Amino acid sequence: MTDEMILYDIAMAQPRTRNVCSPNPWKARLALNLKSAHYRTIWVPLPSISRVRKSLNLAAGRKFNDGTDFYTLPILKDDALYGDSYDIALHLASLHGPDLFPDLGLDFKLDSSVPLLVPLTDVSDRPHPAYAKFNMAVDAAFTAHTGLSAFGFPFDPSTREATQAEFVRRASPYVTSWQGFELAGEARAKTLKSLEKTLGPLSGLYATTDGPFLGDAASYADCIVTAWLAMLAVTLPSEEWAAVRRWHGGCFGRLFDAMEPWRAVDEGTDWVA
Repeated sequence: MTDEMILYDIAMAQPRTRNVCSPNPWKARLALNLKSAHYRTIWVPLPSISRVRKSLNLAAGRKFNDGTDFYTLPILKDDALYGDSYDIALHLASLHGPDLFPDLGLDFKLDSSVPLLVPLTDVSDRPHPAYAKFNMAVDAAFTAHTGLSAFGFPFDPSTREATQAEFVRRASPYVTSWQGFELAGEARAKTLKSLEKTLGPLSGLYATTDGPFLGDAASYADCIVTAWLAMLAVTLPSEEWAAVRRWHGGCFGRLFDAMEPWRAVDEGTDWVA
Protein backbone atom coordinates (compact mmCIF):
# COMPACT_ATOMS: atom_id res chain seq x y z
CA MET A 1 0.00 0.00 0.00
CA THR A 2 1.41 3.40 -1.01
CA ASP A 3 1.35 6.49 1.19
CA GLU A 4 -0.95 8.26 -1.26
CA MET A 5 -3.20 6.63 -3.80
CA ILE A 6 -4.17 8.34 -7.07
CA LEU A 7 -7.72 8.33 -8.40
CA TYR A 8 -8.19 9.10 -12.09
CA ASP A 9 -11.57 10.77 -12.63
CA ILE A 10 -13.25 12.46 -15.60
CA ALA A 11 -12.69 16.21 -15.86
CA MET A 12 -15.82 18.31 -16.13
CA ALA A 13 -16.01 22.11 -16.19
CA GLN A 14 -14.56 24.16 -13.36
CA PRO A 15 -15.09 24.05 -10.50
CA ARG A 16 -14.46 20.34 -10.87
CA THR A 17 -15.28 19.68 -7.21
CA ARG A 18 -18.84 20.87 -7.82
CA ASN A 19 -19.36 19.45 -11.31
CA VAL A 20 -17.90 15.96 -10.82
CA CYS A 21 -20.68 13.64 -11.98
CA SER A 22 -19.38 10.44 -13.58
CA PRO A 23 -21.02 7.53 -11.74
CA ASN A 24 -18.31 4.88 -11.90
CA PRO A 25 -15.54 7.18 -10.62
CA TRP A 26 -18.02 8.30 -7.95
CA LYS A 27 -18.34 4.68 -6.78
CA ALA A 28 -14.59 4.54 -6.28
CA ARG A 29 -14.46 7.95 -4.59
CA LEU A 30 -17.22 7.07 -2.15
CA ALA A 31 -15.51 3.79 -1.27
CA LEU A 32 -12.20 5.60 -0.74
CA ASN A 33 -13.89 8.13 1.51
CA LEU A 34 -15.75 5.47 3.47
CA LYS A 35 -12.38 3.88 4.19
CA SER A 36 -10.80 7.28 5.04
CA ALA A 37 -8.11 6.47 2.47
CA HIS A 38 -5.38 8.98 1.64
CA TYR A 39 -5.58 9.79 -2.06
CA ARG A 40 -5.58 12.59 -4.59
CA THR A 41 -7.40 13.04 -7.87
CA ILE A 42 -6.04 13.44 -11.38
CA TRP A 43 -8.69 14.90 -13.70
CA VAL A 44 -8.65 13.40 -17.19
CA PRO A 45 -10.49 14.91 -20.19
CA LEU A 46 -12.92 12.34 -21.51
CA PRO A 47 -11.37 12.27 -25.01
CA SER A 48 -7.99 11.43 -23.39
CA ILE A 49 -9.14 8.41 -21.37
CA SER A 50 -7.90 5.89 -23.94
CA ARG A 51 -4.45 7.55 -23.98
CA VAL A 52 -4.25 7.46 -20.20
CA ARG A 53 -5.20 3.79 -19.94
CA LYS A 54 -2.80 2.83 -22.71
CA SER A 55 0.02 4.84 -21.10
CA LEU A 56 -0.54 2.84 -17.90
CA ASN A 57 -0.74 -0.44 -19.83
CA LEU A 58 -4.32 -0.96 -18.70
CA ALA A 59 -6.63 -2.78 -21.06
CA ALA A 60 -10.05 -1.41 -21.89
CA GLY A 61 -12.58 -2.19 -19.20
CA ARG A 62 -15.39 -3.02 -21.62
CA LYS A 63 -16.18 -3.85 -25.23
CA PHE A 64 -18.69 -2.26 -27.54
CA ASN A 65 -21.20 -4.51 -29.28
CA ASP A 66 -18.98 -4.50 -32.38
CA GLY A 67 -16.05 -5.81 -30.36
CA THR A 68 -14.03 -2.59 -30.23
CA ASP A 69 -12.49 -1.40 -26.98
CA PHE A 70 -14.44 0.88 -24.62
CA TYR A 71 -11.95 2.83 -22.48
CA THR A 72 -13.34 4.13 -19.22
CA LEU A 73 -12.43 5.52 -15.81
CA PRO A 74 -11.91 5.27 -12.87
CA ILE A 75 -8.38 4.04 -12.36
CA LEU A 76 -6.82 3.73 -8.93
CA LYS A 77 -3.04 3.72 -8.62
CA ASP A 78 -1.80 2.15 -5.42
CA ASP A 79 0.68 -0.70 -5.05
CA ALA A 80 -0.84 -1.85 -8.34
CA LEU A 81 -3.25 -0.42 -10.90
CA TYR A 82 -6.97 -1.10 -10.65
CA GLY A 83 -8.98 -0.15 -13.71
CA ASP A 84 -12.59 -0.81 -12.74
CA SER A 85 -14.72 0.64 -9.94
CA TYR A 86 -15.72 -2.80 -8.64
CA ASP A 87 -12.11 -4.01 -8.57
CA ILE A 88 -11.17 -0.82 -6.74
CA ALA A 89 -13.77 -1.56 -4.08
CA LEU A 90 -12.47 -5.12 -3.73
CA HIS A 91 -8.96 -3.74 -3.23
CA LEU A 92 -10.14 -1.23 -0.64
CA ALA A 93 -12.12 -3.86 1.26
CA SER A 94 -8.97 -5.02 3.05
CA LEU A 95 -8.24 -1.58 4.49
CA HIS A 96 -9.05 -0.70 8.09
CA GLY A 97 -12.47 0.85 8.40
CA PRO A 98 -16.11 0.04 7.67
CA ASP A 99 -16.97 -3.22 5.94
CA LEU A 100 -17.72 -2.43 2.30
CA PHE A 101 -19.35 -5.81 1.65
CA PRO A 102 -21.52 -6.83 4.62
CA ASP A 103 -24.13 -9.52 4.08
CA LEU A 104 -27.23 -7.74 2.82
CA GLY A 105 -30.38 -8.57 0.93
CA LEU A 106 -29.60 -7.14 -2.51
CA ASP A 107 -32.31 -8.76 -4.58
CA PHE A 108 -32.75 -6.10 -7.26
CA LYS A 109 -33.10 -7.31 -10.82
CA LEU A 110 -33.83 -5.48 -14.04
CA ASP A 111 -35.73 -6.70 -17.07
CA SER A 112 -33.12 -7.89 -19.55
CA SER A 113 -35.10 -6.29 -22.39
CA VAL A 114 -34.33 -2.77 -21.15
CA PRO A 115 -32.38 -1.04 -23.97
CA LEU A 116 -28.87 0.22 -23.19
CA LEU A 117 -26.93 2.69 -25.34
CA VAL A 118 -23.53 1.67 -23.95
CA PRO A 119 -22.19 -1.67 -22.67
CA LEU A 120 -21.92 -2.39 -18.96
CA THR A 121 -18.93 -3.94 -17.23
CA ASP A 122 -19.61 -7.60 -16.53
CA VAL A 123 -18.44 -8.28 -12.97
CA SER A 124 -20.54 -11.39 -12.46
CA ASP A 125 -17.43 -13.51 -11.90
CA ARG A 126 -16.02 -11.27 -9.14
CA PRO A 127 -16.03 -11.92 -5.38
CA HIS A 128 -19.16 -10.97 -3.42
CA PRO A 129 -21.48 -12.08 -6.24
CA ALA A 130 -24.58 -10.53 -4.66
CA TYR A 131 -22.88 -7.13 -4.85
CA ALA A 132 -21.63 -7.81 -8.37
CA LYS A 133 -25.15 -8.60 -9.58
CA PHE A 134 -26.56 -5.61 -7.70
CA ASN A 135 -23.95 -3.36 -9.30
CA MET A 136 -24.91 -4.50 -12.79
CA ALA A 137 -28.64 -4.19 -12.14
CA VAL A 138 -28.35 -0.66 -10.73
CA ASP A 139 -26.06 0.35 -13.59
CA ALA A 140 -28.58 -0.97 -16.10
CA ALA A 141 -31.51 0.79 -14.41
CA PHE A 142 -29.89 4.21 -14.58
CA THR A 143 -28.03 3.72 -17.87
CA ALA A 144 -31.31 2.98 -19.63
CA HIS A 145 -32.43 6.50 -18.68
CA THR A 146 -29.25 8.53 -19.20
CA GLY A 147 -30.94 10.43 -21.99
CA LEU A 148 -32.35 12.55 -19.18
CA SER A 149 -28.83 13.68 -18.30
CA ALA A 150 -27.04 14.05 -21.64
CA PHE A 151 -27.72 17.74 -22.20
CA GLY A 152 -27.02 18.51 -18.54
CA PHE A 153 -23.41 17.30 -18.36
CA PRO A 154 -21.18 20.29 -17.49
CA PHE A 155 -18.49 19.54 -20.06
CA ASP A 156 -15.16 21.35 -19.89
CA PRO A 157 -15.41 24.06 -22.59
CA SER A 158 -11.91 23.26 -23.84
CA THR A 159 -12.93 19.71 -24.80
CA ARG A 160 -16.70 20.06 -25.23
CA GLU A 161 -16.88 19.32 -28.95
CA ALA A 162 -14.54 16.33 -28.73
CA THR A 163 -16.43 15.02 -25.70
CA GLN A 164 -19.78 15.33 -27.44
CA ALA A 165 -18.36 13.52 -30.46
CA GLU A 166 -17.14 10.73 -28.17
CA PHE A 167 -20.62 10.42 -26.63
CA VAL A 168 -22.09 10.04 -30.11
CA ARG A 169 -19.47 7.46 -31.07
CA ARG A 170 -20.21 5.43 -27.96
CA ALA A 171 -23.96 5.48 -28.59
CA SER A 172 -23.70 4.61 -32.30
CA PRO A 173 -25.71 3.36 -34.15
CA TYR A 174 -28.59 4.38 -31.86
CA VAL A 175 -27.54 8.05 -31.89
CA THR A 176 -25.86 9.70 -34.88
CA SER A 177 -25.48 13.32 -33.72
CA TRP A 178 -25.27 15.25 -30.47
CA GLN A 179 -28.76 16.66 -31.04
CA GLY A 180 -29.97 13.09 -31.09
CA PHE A 181 -29.46 12.96 -27.32
CA GLU A 182 -31.97 15.76 -26.71
CA LEU A 183 -34.94 14.63 -24.65
CA ALA A 184 -37.76 17.11 -24.17
CA GLY A 185 -41.50 17.45 -23.79
CA GLU A 186 -43.68 14.36 -23.61
CA ALA A 187 -40.77 12.02 -24.35
CA ARG A 188 -38.84 13.42 -21.40
CA ALA A 189 -41.81 13.18 -19.06
CA LYS A 190 -42.32 9.57 -20.13
CA THR A 191 -38.65 8.74 -19.51
CA LEU A 192 -38.76 10.31 -16.05
CA LYS A 193 -41.83 8.25 -15.23
CA SER A 194 -40.06 5.15 -16.49
CA LEU A 195 -37.07 5.82 -14.24
CA GLU A 196 -39.33 6.31 -11.25
CA LYS A 197 -41.07 3.00 -11.95
CA THR A 198 -37.78 1.19 -12.60
CA LEU A 199 -36.41 2.34 -9.24
CA GLY A 200 -39.49 1.15 -7.36
CA PRO A 201 -38.10 -2.30 -6.50
CA LEU A 202 -34.81 -0.70 -5.46
CA SER A 203 -36.63 1.65 -3.10
CA GLY A 204 -38.33 -1.43 -1.67
CA LEU A 205 -34.95 -2.70 -0.46
CA TYR A 206 -34.41 0.55 1.40
CA ALA A 207 -37.87 0.27 2.93
CA THR A 208 -36.81 -2.90 4.77
CA THR A 209 -34.39 -0.96 7.03
CA ASP A 210 -34.96 1.71 9.66
CA GLY A 211 -32.21 4.01 8.44
CA PRO A 212 -31.24 5.58 5.14
CA PHE A 213 -28.83 2.76 4.18
CA LEU A 214 -29.38 -0.78 2.92
CA GLY A 215 -27.92 -2.06 6.19
CA ASP A 216 -27.06 -0.69 9.60
CA ALA A 217 -24.29 1.43 8.08
CA ALA A 218 -23.21 2.60 4.64
CA SER A 219 -21.81 -0.15 2.41
CA TYR A 220 -20.55 -0.42 -1.14
CA ALA A 221 -24.14 -1.07 -2.24
CA ASP A 222 -25.04 2.41 -1.01
CA CYS A 223 -22.00 3.78 -2.84
CA ILE A 224 -23.30 2.26 -6.08
CA VAL A 225 -26.72 3.90 -5.76
CA THR A 226 -25.35 7.21 -4.49
CA ALA A 227 -22.91 7.41 -7.41
CA TRP A 228 -25.81 7.48 -9.85
CA LEU A 229 -27.74 9.94 -7.69
CA ALA A 230 -24.66 12.18 -7.73
CA MET A 231 -24.82 12.21 -11.52
CA LEU A 232 -28.50 13.16 -11.48
CA ALA A 233 -27.89 15.88 -8.89
CA VAL A 234 -25.57 17.66 -11.32
CA THR A 235 -27.14 16.87 -14.69
CA LEU A 236 -30.89 17.14 -14.12
CA PRO A 237 -32.79 20.44 -13.99
CA SER A 238 -33.29 21.40 -10.34
CA GLU A 239 -37.02 20.66 -10.35
CA GLU A 240 -36.44 17.15 -11.72
CA TRP A 241 -33.72 16.41 -9.19
CA ALA A 242 -36.06 17.60 -6.43
CA ALA A 243 -38.69 15.18 -7.75
CA VAL A 244 -36.21 12.27 -7.76
CA ARG A 245 -35.40 13.04 -4.13
CA ARG A 246 -39.11 12.76 -3.27
CA TRP A 247 -39.79 9.53 -5.17
CA HIS A 248 -40.83 6.45 -3.21
CA GLY A 249 -41.27 8.21 0.09
CA GLY A 250 -38.07 10.21 -0.24
CA CYS A 251 -35.73 7.24 0.22
CA PHE A 252 -33.24 8.44 -2.40
CA GLY A 253 -33.12 11.96 -1.00
CA ARG A 254 -32.46 10.56 2.47
CA LEU A 255 -29.71 8.29 1.17
CA PHE A 256 -28.02 11.08 -0.78
CA ASP A 257 -28.05 13.36 2.26
CA ALA A 258 -26.82 10.61 4.60
CA MET A 259 -23.88 9.94 2.27
CA GLU A 260 -22.84 13.61 2.33
CA PRO A 261 -19.88 13.02 4.72
CA TRP A 262 -18.34 10.71 2.09
CA ARG A 263 -19.10 12.88 -0.93
CA ALA A 264 -16.05 15.08 -0.35
CA VAL A 265 -14.04 15.88 -3.49
CA ASP A 266 -10.43 17.07 -3.43
CA GLU A 267 -9.22 19.80 -5.79
CA GLY A 268 -6.84 17.40 -7.52
CA THR A 269 -4.70 18.25 -10.53
CA ASP A 270 -5.35 18.12 -14.25
CA TRP A 271 -3.78 15.35 -16.30
CA VAL A 272 -0.94 16.48 -18.52
CA ALA A 273 -0.06 14.51 -21.63
